[in-house]
Amino acid sequence: MPSVEEVEDALSNVIDPELGLDFVELGLIYEVAIEGGHVHVTYTLTTPACPIGPQVSAQIEEFVGEIDGVEEVTSSMVFQPPWTPDKMSEDAKFALGY
Repeated sequence: MPSVEEVEDALSNVIDPELGLDFVELGLIYEVAIEGGHVHVTYTLTTPACPIGPQVSAQIEEFVGEIDGVEEVTSSMVFQPPWTPDKMSEDAKFALGY
């Protein structure tokens, strides 16, 4: 069974093309749920108008699906609670000048 840490490591390969930072550092990953070989990732975008939602879902499935023991990957995009810059890691805040 994969661990949350392994999933988060895989998710660090999902990059916001506009900001050039990964979804984990940006605080866009809200939850990782693991049940046996099924992994479900709940994520958000910096804005509901962001057009990369389908691309993000595909990347989540691709990168998380490469982890040993993962049989199925699903994801949900949510906008509650809304994302704010305070959800970013300190490194991301520094890189973006916050």
